Amino acid sequence: MISFTVTFGNVLLMLLYLLPGFLLCRWKKVKPEHLSTPSVILLYVCGPGMFLNALIDLDVTPELTARMGLFILFSLLGETALMLLILLLLGRRRKEFGLRMLSIASVMGNVGFFGMPVVRALFPDAPEAAVYSCMFNVSLNIVAWTVGVFTLTGEKKYISLRAALINPSVLAAAAGFILYLLKSNAWLPDLLRGGFRTLGAMSTPLCMLILGIRLASMDPKKLFTTPLVWIISAGKLIVFPLFCWALTLPFNLDPVFRGSVLILAATPCASILLNLAEIHHNGQELAANCALLSTLLSVVTIPLLSLLT
Repeated sequence: MISFTVTFGNVLLMLLYLLPGFLLCRWKKVKPEHLSTPSVILLYVCGPGMFLNALIDLDVTPELTARMGLFILFSLLGETALMLLILLLLGRRRKEFGLRMLSIASVMGNVGFFGMPVVRALFPDAPEAAVYSCMFNVSLNIVAWTVGVFTLTGEKKYISLRAALINPSVLAAAAGFILYLLKSNAWLPDLLRGGFRTLGAMSTPLCMLILGIRLASMDPKKLFTTPLVWIISAGKLIVFPLFCWALTLPFNLDPVFRGSVLILAATPCASILLNLAEIHHNGQELAANCALLSTLLSVVTIPLLSLLT
């Protein structure tokens, strides 16, 4: 029950961050078309600060390094396996765009800005939980720009290994991993480490403020009455985390590892879905609705799933 209370409180706090953005948009103090600037700041400044902060304070051990690699493998396996399983079950219907979006959106979550604060709170004495969020984010980018973009478009020409590896989140995780191996916690100035910590702390509030503004600009009827959005949200918030959790059961893994897999897999639909939809000019509204509805519903689903940790 402690895990439920801690998780519920932290998820509820993150949802409350939606409220200022929502109200400011309703009061016409900000406009949705202005979101590009804070989104860029979030992606290129705050997000990398968050990932660097998670890695630079750790003590180097062979066991932790091995668990980082293992976590990437588990998250890659979970994402790819469920995506392909959904496509297989869809059969010929996978040609429909909305159902292809179902297979992608069900496995791509907000494991960084949303997931990291939750696993930090759930495992306060295990700093590696935040690092697992970084590893999950690396696998998410790899899958999104390879299997994901191919599934969405049906065209191999859109697969981009460069986009999968050369992006702010993955580069920040790579830089943080190098600093970790160099034992930066012993020599990196406290002032610089504090700067990364401050930038990282800004990530979640800024992400949720942006979502709040988007929520205020959405048509509530389309958000809450579109069956496919509810199906995708159920796949992301319930099916995918339980699928990933089941993958860990045959192995002798510690509770923090297994719990982090479950909670990070249970995070709401990621904003990268909207990025892919924008790039390929298809499904923007569906992707935005999935991100928003799954975020709202996560205040119930994530605390309930935390009871399994």
